[in-house]
Amino acid sequence: MYRRLIILSVIIAAALGGLVFLGYHATEKWAEGLKLARLGEFAEVAEQIRQDVKRKLDEFIGAEENRRYTEYQYYYADDNIRTGQQKIPVFTSPLSGRLEHGLAYGHFQIELDGTVLTPNDYIVLNADVQIANSELYAKAVSNTINIKSNVVPVLSGLTVNSYKIGVGRKATASRSTSSKKLEEAELVKGESQKRQRRKSQTFQGQTGANYPIESFDNVDRKAQIIEQRSVVFQTNIAANADEAVQIQEWSQQADGQQQAQMPGQTQSDVQPQIDDTVQVKIEPFVPIIVPGGSREQSMFDGQVFLVRHVQIEDRHFWQGFQLNEAKLIKGVKESANRLIREGMSFELAQTEKESEDVAYRATLDFGFGDLILDFKDNPILIGRQISGLRIWYFSIVVIVLLAVTLGLASLWRYAQAQIKLAQKKDDFISAVSHELRTPLTSIRMYSEMLERDWVKSEDKLAEYYKSMRQESERLSRLIENVLDFSRIQRGRKKYTFSVGNLNECIAGVVEMMTPYAAQNGFSIKTQLEQIGQMAFDGDAVKQIVVNLLDNAIKYARNAQDKIITVRTKSDSQFVLIEVEDHGPGVPHRQRKKIFDEFYRTEAEATRETTGTGLGLALVKKFAQAHNGFVEILTAKPAGAIFRVGLAAQS
Repeated sequence: MYRRLIILSVIIAAALGGLVFLGYHATEKWAEGLKLARLGEFAEVAEQIRQDVKRKLDEFIGAEENRRYTEYQYYYADDNIRTGQQKIPVFTSPLSGRLEHGLAYGHFQIELDGTVLTPNDYIVLNADVQIANSELYAKAVSNTINIKSNVVPVLSGLTVNSYKIGVGRKATASRSTSSKKLEEAELVKGESQKRQRRKSQTFQGQTGANYPIESFDNVDRKAQIIEQRSVVFQTNIAANADEAVQIQEWSQQADGQQQAQMPGQTQSDVQPQIDDTVQVKIEPFVPIIVPGGSREQSMFDGQVFLVRHVQIEDRHFWQGFQLNEAKLIKGVKESANRLIREGMSFELAQTEKESEDVAYRATLDFGFGDLILDFKDNPILIGRQISGLRIWYFSIVVIVLLAVTLGLASLWRYAQAQIKLAQKKDDFISAVSHELRTPLTSIRMYSEMLERDWVKSEDKLAEYYKSMRQESERLSRLIENVLDFSRIQRGRKKYTFSVGNLNECIAGVVEMMTPYAAQNGFSIKTQLEQIGQMAFDGDAVKQIVVNLLDNAIKYARNAQDKIITVRTKSDSQFVLIEVEDHGPGVPHRQRKKIFDEFYRTEAEATRETTGTGLGLALVKKFAQAHNGFVEILTAKPAGAIFRVGLAAQS
């Protein structure tokens, strides 16, 4: 049996070892899964930011493309107001008076000859405005210089719809149906190639992705073709003639958004045929990158401008504005701040070098340049999740180990108990056989002698009859103990409680056991206190006293003082029955074991006392049936006192 337990223990230990290994491996994979899930959250947030930024840019570009081309000059004629034979009303542009308009900065118009017109020319040329708003004046002048110095040279070599537009020369009129040649223009070769090299770089160990924002590369955008009265077109040209004197004169008549008549002009001068029309073709905006500029250092490869080509009959010019990078970056940050999740943070990377604390790198690709969003994670948050996961797993492993260990320990204890019980049962069978054989041998011998009339003496006859009776009583006690134990084990033992005198019951047992005690050299003395009527099972009490007296006679056989005392006492809760002998006593380490069934203090092969090991076990069972207890005390000067407490039930 032990061999099987050892094999089972080895198998369970190996299984637990494998479970721990696989569980640890699974925990590591789970931790990696948490990290990958976190990267997925970063990618999702980056995509949401991309969509939000694209939506804002789409709205902005849509609004700018719907803006009237006439608003790019200081004065514009409004074709929506029909005045019949009156002069065309002229208004100041809604773009004048400030440079920033959302993501647009410094609207301008560039003629073929390189002339630059802006909605703020009036501010540049008006001395009063220069004094009243010096900051606006300085910005407007700086913007005009930047356009003339950096944008005009770039646009001089740009091919749009196969019109080669050069500064200071006429356009070559070879028309083409294609309107998608804008990307073929080599705007700034060095900067563009630099950006392409940057986009092709890979950052080892840096997790991230490229997020294109196609607002500026939307191929579905088509040119606008509108019909406009010729008089409006001529009015716009005349109203914005690049002559300082004329602008000064007009400035005295124009008041904000109020209607302004052009001095020196008549209806016949600007509108010979009021119903004549011209066709205006406005191309979509195209991003270009130019170097230079006096503004703060750009995060892109240069200054970003959005320009569009406008054609009115044979006249060509460019309109556009600089992309307000500060507003764009602010919008990206606002989107990121609104969409990032718990534990996340971000920053716009100023460098493309790797960073150890960056969890995810999202590159917002605008087509003309990139903005790099470096997302950072709270290491405590993910670390706490992984730590909690490992704690849970190892707690479960510890609990399983404890459970298996306790199970194996219980199994070992159970196996040992079963082995001991089997040994005890073997001893019990041997003891019962011995206990039955001895009295039966005596009874058979005496009965045979009496049957053959070999005994002639009356004294011997009486002695043999007495011996036969005592051996029969001994057999009865033995059989009764075995039967009672069997009934108790099967739960079939029935107790009959009745009110009576406990002392009388005990006295009757003492009287019955006195001859047996005298035969073994003992005398029984009683000390019975006055006890009132109480409820008890008479047979159980008799069995208790008989077993205790029999136990005292067997184990105190070598005592010098062979007096056995039986006494009764009472207190508020229990009635006490004590049997005291002056034998060797019971060692402390055995005082609990001797009440176990089949337990004997001597080895079965070498024991000198009789019995089956059930007597004291039955004493304990009967005491518990009376809601009582049993204990062993030390007698003076030597010996043992077996005390049985019965609940005082009246």
